[in-house]
Amino acid sequence: MQDLMNIFKALSEETRLRILKLLEHGELCVCDIVAALELIQPKVSFHLNVLKEAGFLKDRKQGRWTHYRIDDSDFFRRFLLMSVLERIHNKAVSEDNKRLDAFMQTKKTKATVVDIEKRRGCCG
Repeated sequence: MQDLMNIFKALSEETRLRILKLLEHGELCVCDIVAALELIQPKVSFHLNVLKEAGFLKDRKQGRWTHYRIDDSDFFRRFLLMSVLERIHNKAVSEDNKRLDAFMQTKKTKATVVDIEKRRGCCG
């Protein structure tokens, strides 16, 4: 019963639904999600942890950065998530997607050596 309560609790908050909608298109770093939602990192991390504990997300560490993706290994959660995400209209998260696209455009795709004091952003 606790497992079901965690699942529905995770899906009962707008920020978590916005995060899931962003992750619907693939893996993202925490910094990508922070930029898209315009929230502070600790708040985003809290919501990511709730989703992970409910079994909706998997994560992987790359250096000091954590990347998240939807965990589709459990059929019940996958079906529930698909049902929920299809009911969220793209208009509702269009601003999040615009901010994410803008952030991704400025994010470096190749690793370069940067003096630690001059380093800004993440993942690169």
